[in-house]
Amino acid sequence: MADDTNALAVTLFSEILTADQLLRNRLSRVLPKGMEISHFSVLNHLVFVGDERTPAQLASTFHVTRGAMTNTLAKLEWAGYIHIRPDWDDARRKMVAISPAGRRARDQAISSIAPLINRVVGELGPERVRSTLPVLRDLRLQLEGE
Repeated sequence: MADDTNALAVTLFSEILTADQLLRNRLSRVLPKGMEISHFSVLNHLVFVGDERTPAQLASTFHVTRGAMTNTLAKLEWAGYIHIRPDWDDARRKMVAISPAGRRARDQAISSIAPLINRVVGELGPERVRSTLPVLRDLRLQLEGE
């Protein structure tokens, strides 16, 4: 039984990792020129939350180091997609907000990737995708808790 569970686990993670790599490759090809997946992810998150975040909060959200997030934020700021300001209550912290140009870049990226992701969901079928989401969400939550 342990061998069956081990094989099942290895197969599950192998499929997830392969799908992740294939999706990242396809998304990278259709994103607007110069935009990386990490840039899109941060912009999309800032639109979704609708409020400022600290670099530390963003690093935690995306499960990356503060250094990696600082690098991503520097590129986004240089492109004019975000504004970084001091936190008025705590001078040691900074606050990150999406700029109007960042919203436009995010919207353009959504327009670029929508045909790809809609086609994939359409081919799999919306019901199959809906039924898969709880399993993937539970897996993510379990991994986040470790």
